[in-house]
Amino acid sequence: METELKGRGVLVTGGAGGIGTALTRAFAEEGAKVAVHYHSNAKGAETLAREVGGAAVRADLTVEADVDALVPSAVSALGRLDVLVCNAGVWPPPDEPVWQMSLARWRRTLAENLDSVFLCCRAFLRHVATTGTGNIVIISSTAGLFGEAGHSDYAAAKGALASGFVKSLKNELVRIAPLGRVNVVCPGWTSVPRHGDKLNDPSFVKRVTRTMPLRKVGMPEDVARVVVTLASDRISSHVTGEVITVAGGMEGRVLHDS
Repeated sequence: METELKGRGVLVTGGAGGIGTALTRAFAEEGAKVAVHYHSNAKGAETLAREVGGAAVRADLTVEADVDALVPSAVSALGRLDVLVCNAGVWPPPDEPVWQMSLARWRRTLAENLDSVFLCCRAFLRHVATTGTGNIVIISSTAGLFGEAGHSDYAAAKGALASGFVKSLKNELVRIAPLGRVNVVCPGWTSVPRHGDKLNDPSFVKRVTRTMPLRKVGMPEDVARVVVTLASDRISSHVTGEVITVAGGMEGRVLHDS
């Protein structure tokens, strides 16, 4: 199906990461011009940007000034900017229940996963206010829907994106873009490099898919195709404020090994 994304400008935060790379390539395949955001992985972002004929743009998404400059940089590099995909996020590996978690970790995780999205959306919407058109897709997580023991900070940040934030933003967006849309995608277990060791263990995969009717781990491309669909005004023109789960029908977390 024709997406009508050809020639559109798309900014993908964390665009050279596991899911980010799939997002960047998926938009490029539709003929979109993609700005690949990065924080520290300059080589990866620049290589990917060259591959797809896009541009690499840097920012620390927890720094207000960096994010305020990011959108103008993307507009300058691409010539236009129509779609923002808030994909960047950080999952802190240590398993820390609330009673052991430091305030510093809590604040850092919220800054990296919630504040960063607020700042990106704010910067993008300031641009939308000048063009009258724009579309946002936010990557949340099943952790935000079902919770994640040992990672309440991450779950809280992702949960906020998939509830109050998107539900408010869909109503605000139309004040400056009458047909503007914003939606959220919640991936479950996805085969990305940071999960490599775990997902190579068949017993681990069997355990984490126990609440899933589709007993397999998702691929980054599974997420990317849903995001492209939501970004397309031709396909999804009457879809906004929705939360789409890409997790094989997951119903919750397994709490016990047996």
